[in-house]
Amino acid sequence: MLKTNESKLVMLSVVGVITPPLQRGPYRVDREGKPFILPGTGGISYNVKVGDPAFGWAGDHIEPGVSTAASVEDRSAPKNRAYNTLACVGNEAIVVSGDAKGARGVVTGMHGGIEHVLIDFADHDLEKMIIEDKILVKSFGQGLQLTDYPGITVRNFDPRLLNLLDAEPKKGKLVLPVAKKIPAKFMGSGLGSPSTASGDYDITTSDQEEIKSLGIDQLKFGDLVALEDSDNRFGRSYRRGALTVGIVVHSDCLLAGHGPGVTTLFTAVDGSLQVRLEPSANLAEILKIGRFRPEDAL
Repeated sequence: MLKTNESKLVMLSVVGVITPPLQRGPYRVDREGKPFILPGTGGISYNVKVGDPAFGWAGDHIEPGVSTAASVEDRSAPKNRAYNTLACVGNEAIVVSGDAKGARGVVTGMHGGIEHVLIDFADHDLEKMIIEDKILVKSFGQGLQLTDYPGITVRNFDPRLLNLLDAEPKKGKLVLPVAKKIPAKFMGSGLGSPSTASGDYDITTSDQEEIKSLGIDQLKFGDLVALEDSDNRFGRSYRRGALTVGIVVHSDCLLAGHGPGVTTLFTAVDGSLQVRLEPSANLAEILKIGRFRPEDAL
């Protein structure tokens, strides 16, 4: 069992509402200069779930499950920033208003720019939800430290998931399972952000041939991925030899410089973080939620 400072972490209530889909203009323009009108961020995704493919949807920046924000009107408001920062992957979420009151779900990621926290719920609960229902998240995880691995910075991760990750201590290093390795040259939108304690950044997919040759087009929502030569300690930047492990939170995109979004979980520059490839390294499979939720598979 990994030693941590979990007993010192603060569990704090934060509340969001289910957000409506937003449309900033009549259409957007893709990386080839073609206009498109497709579903995007926000709302309740009934048929797109964590565990599903992140590619192939007739959409752009699609978010699985339920999209939430603290403030619908002002996405840059301090309470929105706090909500997006304090909520962590794996946190428990509870619906506190509307017909689905009492339903429980799991935070699966954060989406920057739109400042959404994404939450997975069972199908029968989704059917009772509407836009602006309130959801309480028991935020827990920011400030987490791995006592025996001071070189590893942890962000956005509920410590109760650690024992489910099958992390492997090996010769003074910590080895985590990942579904794919992503070369740093593919990282785009969100690069240069001053903080990695909220939001995400994108795996760019303009070069479709290379994306397919590396199998990146097989990524799923909830996949744990290794971002090579990527330093996510105090912002998002290229650093040779650094390594970041994150989670895929939204779908592929048609815009230049965009693609599946990745929320930061672990990062190190001293070699103390390593990875091993495991196709099953996916949050939905680990927690039996989303596409792996037993009651939804009936």
